[in-house]
Amino acid sequence: MFPKNIITTYLTEDQKLKPAKVEDLIAASKESEKRLELFLVDEGIVKEKDLYKYMSKKMDVPLVDLSEMEIPRETLSIVPQPLAETHYIIAFEKTKDTIHLAMLDPLDIQTIEFMRRKTGLVPAVSLATPSGIKHSLRLYHADLEEELKQVGVSNKKNYNPEELKKVAAELPIINIVKSILEHAIFQDASDIHIEPTEKDVSVRYRVDGILHSVMHLPKQVQNGIMARIKILANLKIDEHMVPQDGRFKIVVNEEELAFRVSVIPVYDGEKIVMRVLHEGQKPLTLDQLGFLPGARKLVDAAIKKPHGMVLVTGPTGSGKTTTLYSLLGILNQPGVNISTIEDPIEYHVGGINQSQINPRVGFDFALGLRAFLRQDPDIIMVGEIRDQETAEIAMHAAMTGHLVLSTLHTNDAPTTLPRLMDMGIPPFLIAFTANIIVAQRLVRRLCEHCRTSYKLDGPAVKELQKLVDVKTILSLFQAHDITLKSAEKKLASMEFFRSPGCRKCDKSGYKGRIGIYEVLEVDDGISELINNRGTAPQIHDYAVKHGMVTMLEDGLVKAKQGMTSMEEVLRVTRE
Repeated sequence: MFPKNIITTYLTEDQKLKPAKVEDLIAASKESEKRLELFLVDEGIVKEKDLYKYMSKKMDVPLVDLSEMEIPRETLSIVPQPLAETHYIIAFEKTKDTIHLAMLDPLDIQTIEFMRRKTGLVPAVSLATPSGIKHSLRLYHADLEEELKQVGVSNKKNYNPEELKKVAAELPIINIVKSILEHAIFQDASDIHIEPTEKDVSVRYRVDGILHSVMHLPKQVQNGIMARIKILANLKIDEHMVPQDGRFKIVVNEEELAFRVSVIPVYDGEKIVMRVLHEGQKPLTLDQLGFLPGARKLVDAAIKKPHGMVLVTGPTGSGKTTTLYSLLGILNQPGVNISTIEDPIEYHVGGINQSQINPRVGFDFALGLRAFLRQDPDIIMVGEIRDQETAEIAMHAAMTGHLVLSTLHTNDAPTTLPRLMDMGIPPFLIAFTANIIVAQRLVRRLCEHCRTSYKLDGPAVKELQKLVDVKTILSLFQAHDITLKSAEKKLASMEFFRSPGCRKCDKSGYKGRIGIYEVLEVDDGISELINNRGTAPQIHDYAVKHGMVTMLEDGLVKAKQGMTSMEEVLRVTRE
């Protein structure tokens, strides 16, 4: 473990923290059962790169960036995977007499001596950052096909009968399921689809919103895989004709992850979809979600109001729940009583009372809301407004002194208000209680390592001119401090960005996702339109005239900033 005095010196001299504050941080790290340096980085108190540069200099140990290295598999495997994961040690280079080791703790003499005895080589130790170690640990899981070959399964779709008998007899189902789960985690997948077909079992991962085929398993292992996952999720193994839902947890690299399991009967058996949930993940800030400064100010102002409704809208998979949890993370203070009713509970959050609906016993959103109002809540989060009864209770709660957060399925922000009227909600109730409407989509982030600039071609310019006004876009860029070259006064001469794909992004050109938003503040003019039963186009025209940035425009700003591509923005805003 690092000498504490190096870190405390860094905090007091470099970061200018007072000794009392440093002592508080040390106590907090002990309470969280994390090493001090890891705690400081995880909490965002210090920048990882700066801290480890400082420690490298003070300890006179070279600092290596593992994320920039291509480590041969035979070199990586010199350190056994369990040792690498528990002691944070990576073998990244091997010469005739020397084994180069990257470690999170270069003072761990015991582990260094173990590697000397195991390999017969002289260890050359370097310091590595936590993110670099984590990146390299993924390499152990980087080739699922090779792992499965070792237990008798290959990526081919067609097996002859003899091969199938051999695979069915030798296949360890537990290891196969474990490999599928761990590989999904290290690929940053949000969902795992296990789908039986006539001849095999297809496994697909959703990564950054896009489904990718990963492998095909022989038909003979189908029942074993289904039974194993049902056991993990505490579902009925002998039930094959009705849908089932469950949940289970695993720990990978000291991170606890939950899997929300959905099983439904299909023509060739049962299909399983598992949503991957990072249990200990902190809610993202509005900046991290991708809110532009103007939109962020509107949302901040809306959630600071003591009562009213904040509605987040968009199709399934557009990140609505993540946005709500981020807002709850801002609002979650010791002096506030927050209650949520969800279907299902996506993340467990300390300090918040979370309830899951159970239709089998009649516990639905409406019943839960009524019960909440007897629990003295300050803030209520309703997972989704699905019907008139839930909407009316939520709005009455917002009218009687509660801040209510919820989601709704509409394509844009202005459409949300007429949609509520169509559900039978009185216009005056909507106008009085709605504070703000946030419509959103998720776009894939461009890979920063292979991102290049380019200019739009003729067809793309013509298509974009049909959707946006050039003067509006130019003023929007200027408002968001985007410096334009003197030649960039027309769409045809503007530079945007794309990524051809590289090793860092697995040749996809994208890594991660960010939101694009449309934030509609319900002001006096909007309230008047609601009371007069204004249509969605009328509300849209008024909002745009008074400064609302549409989702397409928000996306164009992010495309111009190099966060995403023009193709991504057009793909999600056309849906």
